Order: sequence, then structure tokens, then C-alpha cells
Amino acid sequence: MALPLVAVVGRPNVGKSTFVNRIIGADDAIVHEMRGVTRDRSYHEADWNGVTFTLVDTGGIEVGGDDDFQASITNQAFTATHEADVIVLIVDGKTGINADDEEVARLLRKSKKPVILAVNKLDTPNRYDGMYEFYSLGLGDPFPLSSIHGYGTGDLLDEVVKHLHETGAVERAEQEGVEDSGINVAIIGRPNAGKSSLTNKMTTGDRSIVSNVAGTTRDAIDTPVEHDGKRYTIVDTAGLRRKGQIDEDVEYYGFVRAMRAIDRADVAVLVIDGSIGLTDQDQRVARFALDRGCAMVIALNKWDIVDGPEAKLEIRERVQDRMMYVGYAPVVAISALSGKNVHKIWEAIDRAYANYSKTIPTNQLNAWLAEIRETGHTISKGKAMLRMKYITQTGTCPPVFTFFANRPDIVDDNYERYLENRMRKHFDLEGTPVRFKFKKKD
Repeated sequence: MALPLVAVVGRPNVGKSTFVNRIIGADDAIVHEMRGVTRDRSYHEADWNGVTFTLVDTGGIEVGGDDDFQASITNQAFTATHEADVIVLIVDGKTGINADDEEVARLLRKSKKPVILAVNKLDTPNRYDGMYEFYSLGLGDPFPLSSIHGYGTGDLLDEVVKHLHETGAVERAEQEGVEDSGINVAIIGRPNAGKSSLTNKMTTGDRSIVSNVAGTTRDAIDTPVEHDGKRYTIVDTAGLRRKGQIDEDVEYYGFVRAMRAIDRADVAVLVIDGSIGLTDQDQRVARFALDRGCAMVIALNKWDIVDGPEAKLEIRERVQDRMMYVGYAPVVAISALSGKNVHKIWEAIDRAYANYSKTIPTNQLNAWLAEIRETGHTISKGKAMLRMKYITQTGTCPPVFTFFANRPDIVDDNYERYLENRMRKHFDLEGTPVRFKFKKKD
């Protein structure tokens, strides 16, 4: 499901990225004293008191001056007021209010979204004298915060969750998760790969704007459709390019909406421009979908203009070699513009979803595990040798399998890959990732 969205905004060097890292418990956001370091805006999943939400770290907002990017970055804050369910404005408690803080506050006061004012860098507990001048921003009671030490983060997150409930964002996300919208299919890929053309063919309409200008689609567009008696929701997303190349405010929030579309997708159709071949960007986009655990189909688009069988073979081999981490995804060559072989995309989606949601009986799994044990292939560490005793499926969408073993702590990535490859040869799991868990059983 698409999670509630919490945007973190503020001028440069007030500690937005440090705050984000504190909340998510990782160092994903780049932190540096140099102003303007965050231009690769980051998108993270966070959780507080049982409420899961998306946290977005934005670039520093500055008003005025001659920098060509400043007008765009200021507009980004205004765009955030439309996209976010809750906005956290972070200011610097050491330096006090400046003109940028006042201008950002003015923009945010115009929005109808909840805005929480956090006064950061108050690193000494219970010494908040410098906080009170921020009441003049007109955003209600400021929250004292030390992102470095973690002081005040709990109270701030309590307020975030309270507003997410009050606005209905949590309930909408939960309801969206249970509504029967059929199979959710996200059409993903880098800009100008032909995603909108494919969407238009699959929805027999022209709802998405099609252009040869990269980045035309700035929104994630949901289109309900019925095909051969089955219900689907097709989502055409903005092109996902490398985040370091995302400078425009509207394009960035298109990226966020695309990420949210992948979050709630059952199947992602990765569209690759066959006339160009596989690129690093295609591989990054595939990893987005892999990390979020949805099924996948790869569409080699514009296949009709790829010159000759040798060039086509080279592209297929390149995809096979460099996309091994999503080797379970079927590859379908199509022409979205003419509609050639688009029917095969439907077939691949159905197969991928069936495997994504399938349940394998426990007796069949343990018969397979017995065959694995008979081969004698296992791993050891020192005097300890891994003995696999039992397996059961503990989840679907994607399938999750739990192995019980004497020493689960010595299972490494190579052995997991071996088990996955053997499982895929034995069971039909085309199109879906699988997840393995290992638990101790004497």
C-alpha cells in the first residue's frame, strides 16, 4: 500500500539529514557541514508506535540570490505541501531565525497540511532559551530537538503520528491495502523508455501523455482496467532516473510518487528501451522493485527498431548477464507503439502474480528439502556443520520460506543462492522474488 508521506523541509545545514538518519536508524542520508550537500533527495520507510510512514529528506531551501536553482528549490517546498500528509519544518536553534525560515514558514502557513516546527541543535537537555523566538513564525508550539543526540525525537514523532491519524492518512493507507483493486501493476523504467505508450496500449486509451521528451510523465496515474475477465490497476509512473540527476521540484515529487506506486504494486513491469539497450539506470530501477519485494516482468520495448538478430541477441545476453539478481523475471520483447506482443505482457503478469501469491504445501517443501539433504551439499564453520531439518512457507506476496536448522547462524549468501536456485528448478516461481528465513531447531 502507499504509505503516509512525511516531508522534512528547511534551509541548508539545519540538520535535516541528521534528523532523518536518527529516525530511520541508519546513515542513508548524507550528512556534511557544507550547505547544499543534500541534492540527492532521499526516500525512507520509518515506523513509530506501530504506524509506518514514508520519510522524505529534501534539499535545503534558500530564498533570493542569483543561484538558478533557488527558485526551483523554493517551489519544491511549496510542492511538498501538496504531496505530504504531514510536514516537519526544521530550523537551527543555534543561529536563530533568518529570512529563509520566515519565507518558508509563510509558504507553509498557506497550506492546509499539518506543519510541525522542530528547533534543532538544542543539544543540552532542558536548556531551550533560544527556542522561544521561533513562535514568531506562526506555526504553533515549536518542538525542541537534538538530532545528533536524539533528544526530543520521541515527542516530535508522537506529534507526527497524531497528525497522520487526524488527517486520516493512516486509515486511508490501511483501507487502500484491503480494497479489491485487482492486480496492482506499476509500469516503471527510466525516462522515455515507452512506459506511457505501453500503458495506453494496456488500458486501450490515451490517459497518459506520450511524448519523445524525456520526463513527460510527472505523476503516477492509476487506471482500473479489466482484461480477460480479470481486474487490474495499471499505474504509469514518472521515469526513475538516477537521483543525483533529479533537480526539478516537480520531477522529484514525481519520483516520490513512483516509489509509492512501487510500494503498493503486486507486479512491476520494467520497461527497457531496446533501441538503446540495457543501461545502469535500468539496473537501478530493477533494484528499487526488488528491494520492495514485488513481482517483476521485463519488457524490451521498441524491439521493432532494433537492427538485426545479432543486435537483439546481444541485448538479451546483456540483460541476462547484468540482471542476474532479478533473473526470475520473464523477459518479453514488445513494441508498445504498434502493440506487437503486448498480449504477452498480460500473460507474463498473470504468471508472475500467480507465483507471487502462491502457497506451496508443507509436505511438498519437505520432500524437496529431503532431496537437498541427499545430495550432501551443505556448509560448515569450524567443527559446526549445517543440518537442515524442516521447511515451511510462512508468507506470500512475495513467498517467504522458513528453514529450521541446527546452526542457522552459519548460513551465508552463497548457500542462500544455492537453495533459491534449487527451489526455482523444482517449483514454478517465475516472476516473483522469494525470501528465506532461518531459525534454530536442535
